[in-house]
Order: sequence, then structure tokens, then C-alpha cells
Amino acid sequence: PKHKCGNQKGCSQNYFAFKIVSGAANVVGPSICFNDIILMSSVKNNVGRGLNIALVNGTNGKVLKTGIFDMYSG
Repeated sequence: PKHKCGNQKGCSQNYFAFKIVSGAANVVGPSICFNDIILMSSVKNNVGRGLNIALVNGTNGKVLKTGIFDMYSG
């Protein structure tokens, strides 16, 4: 069976599914999936080097903000 975000197990009721995948140098970009919606990925062109972060309301699952913090350039 297919589970949200491609996870191996489904989530219990009142829980959100998520999957965070780290990138590999500049070959494979990172991605963040939340409740079967890709929030950040190289395909969406909204990821970069450093920390890629998504802020989500834990009560209703609404995405509030996404951002990148480039730790290399300062």
C-alpha cells in the first residue's frame, strides 16, 4: 500500500506524515514532504545549500513559511 510521502508505514489518526531527505553535494537536492505535499525540492527550485526549513502549524497542518539559511556564506 502507498502511504503519504512514500513512507513505509501509515500514520495514526491526528498525526501528520512527513519525510525529509538530505541532499548529496550539488548532485541531488534536498526535499521536504509534509502530508503528501512536496514543500521544498530542486524541482520546485526552492532549496539551496545550508539549512532548508519549513514552518508548519502543528494543529492544522498549514504551511506558514519555507526558507533557506546558507551556513557557508555566513
